[in-house]
Amino acid sequence: MGKKKTPAINSSSTADIAFLLLCYFLMTTTMGEHQGLQRRLPPIPDKDQNVQDQKVNRRNIIIVRINAADKLFAGNEALDVTFLKDRIKEFLTNPANDPNLPEKEMKEIEGFGQYPVSKGVISLQNDRGTSYHAYIAVQNELVKAVNELRDDFARQNFGKKFAALTEEQQEITKKAIPQNISEAEPKDVTKK
Repeated sequence: MGKKKTPAINSSSTADIAFLLLCYFLMTTTMGEHQGLQRRLPPIPDKDQNVQDQKVNRRNIIIVRINAADKLFAGNEALDVTFLKDRIKEFLTNPANDPNLPEKEMKEIEGFGQYPVSKGVISLQNDRGTSYHAYIAVQNELVKAVNELRDDFARQNFGKKFAALTEEQQEITKKAIPQNISEAEPKDVTKK
């Protein structure tokens, strides 16, 4: 008897099919986007531009400090990070028109009208020895305070949360409740 030939599956196009599947999944899969802290850096000044110091009234600034031991100070008082959000909200809104808290300036907001906008500025300073965890926790609380104030404004004036507003309404809200956070360069307090 002669040799029997065993039937085999034609696998010449298997590599082509695998390549096409790989291309399909690469093109249709979305990668998660990592978002960092949203901060708008000041523009780089021109070389010919005269640098002028801006005068800011002391009552309009709250200095938030984090030392090398991760202790938090808001103004002159030691504070736990869980109370920072409420302290910042009180500072920015100045509900009782306290002369030690920021002044408000009536501004014309396009599409809305006159609104008293706080002149409050949050100055964040940290030590070079501050842990990253403490720094991020403080950043989160500062942004959370501003976001809650924007949500309150949006609910009062537009009947919904800030995230649900139209783009125009969000711009109005941002102008009424600005996020003025200034970060100073970290300092090394151990060196003299």
